Amino acid sequence: MILTKAQYDEIAQCLVSVPPTRQSLRKLKQRFPRYLNGVGKNGAAPVLLELANEVDYAPSLMARIILERFLQEREEAPHVIEVFESDLPSLSFPASKSVINSMLRDPSQIPDGVLANQVYQCIVNDCCYGPLVDCIKHAIGHEHEILLRDLLLEKNLSFLDEDQLRAKGYDKTPDFILQVPVAVEGHIIHWIESKASFGDECSHHAYLHDQFWSYWNRFGPGLVIYWYGFIQELDCNRERGILLQACFPTDIVTLCHSVA
Repeated sequence: MILTKAQYDEIAQCLVSVPPTRQSLRKLKQRFPRYLNGVGKNGAAPVLLELANEVDYAPSLMARIILERFLQEREEAPHVIEVFESDLPSLSFPASKSVINSMLRDPSQIPDGVLANQVYQCIVNDCCYGPLVDCIKHAIGHEHEILLRDLLLEKNLSFLDEDQLRAKGYDKTPDFILQVPVAVEGHIIHWIESKASFGDECSHHAYLHDQFWSYWNRFGPGLVIYWYGFIQELDCNRERGILLQACFPTDIVTLCHSVA
């Protein structure tokens, strides 16, 4: 499905009446003692999740902030948490981003059972952010890459995939490089990138900057497939070499001048 910018803006306004802001962060320090009081009464109650909902903040982001604060206080007041010293023999402070990410992916690593349970509740109840959502996105993305591979094979198009390209020494590559270029809607295509998401302004401009123009500079013009649609006005770089589609093209023309 392809939407106009006006249609996308209208939908976005309906879905997000009051988006999270940095002002919410200022409330967290004051509300942190409330979290401690809540879990003190019932450690199994979803106190942190309810707190995130109350301040209109993503649960997984709230969990990260509280976890960072917990580890910081553990460093500043080691006498309070000596009981946990044997649990993390290799942990140095301040905790690195990788350590925090590891704890969020596997809350059992958190040296406090109550906090681990609170973080877990936030992670599994967050439908927008966090390690669980990242896993789902990765799985969906991989599924659509396999779908694209099957379609290329069905059309008898010769290609190299990302793994094959990396084995050749390329550090930044699209999903598939066509060994023999084709034409789609009158545009020559050398590569195809699969995006199992909707192409909005923010994500598309980031992809252009970080990926697409780099592919164009190295491999020539290419095709991006946004399997869940995109804002129509974003398909404005066709003449410069970036073509957008919402599905696999049906009018592929090969060098034999036939429709693949």
